Amino acid sequence: MSLNLFNQARSWATRSMAAMLAVFVLAFSMPMAALAQAASAPTAEAPTADAPKPEVQATVTEEAVENPFGLKAMWASGDFVAKGTLVIMIIMSMGSWYVIFVKLSETRTMMKSAVSSADTFWKASSVKVGMGALEEGSAFRYIAEQGIKAADHHEGTVVETIDKHTWIGMSIDRAVGRVQSRTTEGLAVLATVGSTAPFVGLFGTVWGIYNALVKIGISGRASIDKVAGPVGEALIMTAIGLAVAVPAVMGYNWLVRRNKGIMDATRAFAGDLHNVLLAGKR
Repeated sequence: MSLNLFNQARSWATRSMAAMLAVFVLAFSMPMAALAQAASAPTAEAPTADAPKPEVQATVTEEAVENPFGLKAMWASGDFVAKGTLVIMIIMSMGSWYVIFVKLSETRTMMKSAVSSADTFWKASSVKVGMGALEEGSAFRYIAEQGIKAADHHEGTVVETIDKHTWIGMSIDRAVGRVQSRTTEGLAVLATVGSTAPFVGLFGTVWGIYNALVKIGISGRASIDKVAGPVGEALIMTAIGLAVAVPAVMGYNWLVRRNKGIMDATRAFAGDLHNVLLAGKR
């Protein structure tokens, strides 16, 4: 009985091993067969460089397309806020350029006076003769007039309480202060334009984008031509604001530097004039 059971178990194990071996051989032989079939298949010929290529003829037509979203269109279709913003920036630009050219002319005249004063005033026989040789209406002549006036009219009960040295120095310092105030006139306009013009342009851009989005919302169509065109048109305001602000800032810094050189020469002249009026020598 036990021997029969052992023979049955061995027969079952043998059959199981044979089945597993058959499954393994079948699984291994399938990919090998597929590989052999792929290797035996004819390969497609690659196109050679000498093969004739089909001729492709492309015709490019250039058409001039007018920009419907430019500055002209913005002015024609803009409301009173957009037009008013643009007019304000134009006025700011004109004002800044006017100040730049006027102050440039004034500083050039003062520099010429500073050079000529060294050749005429200090070579004259007396202070009054030298003052007459200076250019009429120049800053240096004004300072000389105030200094000579203070030196010649040091009388009176109140004035005599101040010594002559202090009285002449006070008069010349006041004259120099007026000249400095004259040189800085208009610079506040450039500083204001340079600091506010970008924000004015940004306000115009925001207002333009707002109107564009409102029109898109009313029409119910948000295609690229309905969005990109009006938004790009609104950005023109920002560009104009920057174009107005940059020259104003550059002109302000340039004039401040020129005024510094002029005032250095003016204070040197005033100091020498003070010494001459008191001691009679430079």
